[in-house]
Amino acid sequence: MALFLCVAAPAAGLVVAPPAQAQELGSQTFANGSLTIRTATGKSYPFTIEIAVTDPQREQGLMFRREMADDHGMIFDFGEPRRVQMWMENTILPLDMLFIKGDGTISHIRENAVPYSRDIIDSHGEVKYVLEINGGRAKALGLKVGDKVIGKVLGNDG
Repeated sequence: MALFLCVAAPAAGLVVAPPAQAQELGSQTFANGSLTIRTATGKSYPFTIEIAVTDPQREQGLMFRREMADDHGMIFDFGEPRRVQMWMENTILPLDMLFIKGDGTISHIRENAVPYSRDIIDSHGEVKYVLEINGGRAKALGLKVGDKVIGKVLGNDG
């Protein structure tokens, strides 16, 4: 990932799965889940995700990963809306970052963040979530600002 540079409190109500139900990466364990990105044109794209809700999880994120399936990603839950700044230090994979409001609306997309870069990637306003997917996927899928991310982790799946 991208290291986030703001102080963030863990999200209320989310429980990290025990190790038998989560994937171990580095020193952090991440719960798994799923979500769907629904475009304004009516297309839906399901993703399998890992969920980062604690400061140490968000700090580690996708650092040191060498590969990730096209339909996978990691969502960072900041607990409450805030301006978020991230960077790519120690991140091997190029990533697209989808900055998401509390209702699941994509408010900003940063495509193809450069691996190992210390350049700050800003949310351009308050967001509650950031979804990281493989670099180039947002363009390949035609994702745009205003599209919706839907899933249990966002509390808008029902």
